[in-house]
Amino acid sequence: MKEIQIGLIGFGTIGAGVVKLLAQNGQLIEEKLGVRLSLKKIVDLDITTDRGVAAPPGALTTNVDEVLGDPDIAIVIELIGGYEPAKNFVLKAIANGKHIVTANKALLAVHGEEIYAAAARNGVEVLYEAAVGGGIPVLSAIRGNMAGNNFTTVLGILNGTCNYILTKMTRDGADFADVLKKAQELGYAEADPTFDIEGIDTAHKLCILLSLCFGTRVAFTDIYTEGISAISAIDINFARDFGYKIKLLAIGKRDGERIEARVHPTMIPVNYPLADVDGPFNAIRLTGDFVGPVMLYGRGAGMDPTASAVAGDVMDIARNIVAGIDRRTAPLGYLDERIKTLAIKPMGEIVSKYYLRFSVVDRPGVLARISAVLGKCAISIESMIQKGRSEDETVSIVIMTHEAREQDIMMALEEIDAFDIVREKTNLIRIEDNLE
Repeated sequence: MKEIQIGLIGFGTIGAGVVKLLAQNGQLIEEKLGVRLSLKKIVDLDITTDRGVAAPPGALTTNVDEVLGDPDIAIVIELIGGYEPAKNFVLKAIANGKHIVTANKALLAVHGEEIYAAAARNGVEVLYEAAVGGGIPVLSAIRGNMAGNNFTTVLGILNGTCNYILTKMTRDGADFADVLKKAQELGYAEADPTFDIEGIDTAHKLCILLSLCFGTRVAFTDIYTEGISAISAIDINFARDFGYKIKLLAIGKRDGERIEARVHPTMIPVNYPLADVDGPFNAIRLTGDFVGPVMLYGRGAGMDPTASAVAGDVMDIARNIVAGIDRRTAPLGYLDERIKTLAIKPMGEIVSKYYLRFSVVDRPGVLARISAVLGKCAISIESMIQKGRSEDETVSIVIMTHEAREQDIMMALEEIDAFDIVREKTNLIRIEDNLE
């Protein structure tokens, strides 16, 4: 039987999952492809630590050139993550005529355009299903079954660490710092969780989704990004009182020749399906002009789900090799020459409802002063809750606004936060309750 040989760069958790899948389901894959996928080389700096899976005999090496320079290896799987040396390895593999499968969302969000252009010049594929949503087949759905749609929105819960933390805070009433510590102990959060909790990982994934949905180049640095570290148990409880849950949401919306591109904590109604996505699970909600709203849900990370997505990409490329087809689908689903550069809508022009939590001295006339400023800035109040006085004689006043412009909200808060009656910077959370 014909073989297609594969090189794997990175033998960490996901790499071990790929080795496990290819060994365990190799016969199944042969029955579906009609060819054998042979894992010829596995490259890692550490080839002595037991990963709990057996590498093929003679496969392990610390020399990446045994993959990049081997003419018999047709497909290279890159699973080391980060920008460098991943970028260098991927570009060298492409230059040597090798197809690429990667789970590296950071690399594609920042250097994707250069990598896709190199792949086009060399007539090879770049597939990256595992980069967004782990085992959820959202990217292939956008490029495949739903490719005939004009997409208007893409929203997602794309980071399992943040979703686990917010779920625990919601269920247990715990504070952020305590839940983060527990998440680190359980292995859900890294020792340095910055990329996760500050929304950077989610923004990388949104960058990829925006390009696929809207056919546009997106600079990762242009995506407004805000994490969850400022969310407190107080905010979780107030959200519940108003009928909402707080999620870290990636939001992309088409607005004519511009797009909204933002990542931030968001209140969504408890009766929305996205609100029920808890723990380490992810979900992506797409709206197309013909298909309407579609939500895909599943495990967004982890050894087995991510290995499943990697294997699916490898099998797609293998089918093309067997059929003698090059680049059947462009990396972003659009012809390279048809990719646009749509402008990112400034955050100041975003229109949303807002949750505003003021920590103020408990005195007569405080609410009137706050309301006056909001009214002056064209912000109308939908509802309000005031909770009891604390030991330092401060109270929390929470206001839910009607739709308002972000720049008006920011102007009002700058003035209000300067009041001598305000004890802490006002906490703001945006609300999405019209997802059509």
